[in-house]
Amino acid sequence: MSRIGKLPVIIPEGVTSTVDGQNVAIKGAKGELSFRVHDDVSVKLEDGQIILTPRSQSQRARQIWPTNRTCVYNMVVGVTEGYKKLLEIRGVGYRANLQGKDLVLSLGYSHEVRYTVPADVKLEVEKQTKITISGIDKQRVGHVAAEIREFRKPEPYKGKGIRYADEYVMIKEGKKK
Repeated sequence: MSRIGKLPVIIPEGVTSTVDGQNVAIKGAKGELSFRVHDDVSVKLEDGQIILTPRSQSQRARQIWPTNRTCVYNMVVGVTEGYKKLLEIRGVGYRANLQGKDLVLSLGYSHEVRYTVPADVKLEVEKQTKITISGIDKQRVGHVAAEIREFRKPEPYKGKGIRYADEYVMIKEGKKK
């Protein structure tokens, strides 16, 4: 039995949840999210808790059960607290600016890189070298952060590029004479 899957998802005060068949909808102070639970997992709402259980003992049902429980839990956390990712830009002349709905990045290329920010994610730029990505959907926040990081990954010799704030980049030693 899964240790994660056995735990019920507790719905805090101020959050409303509805279960309609396999669809789970969570509404809170920051917004509303919905998720379709896999058909191998049954879901029910009891006493302010969402309980997920596998419908059979097949390997697929036992694998997807804790994953679906975690997705529902992440929705509850998202509508109450929200999620945040921090990116740092390192390198001489590397910087970021917000121009309307676009993030404009100068990353050492011959042109500026423009990234259109999705509507469900909020971006803030501090000191032109720190980008804060926030939103209620954990997957979307992480995906947007990964897309921005992809424009210039940190390189291993000087560490220049875009990195997560908590990321450690292993610096290689250069050529020796």
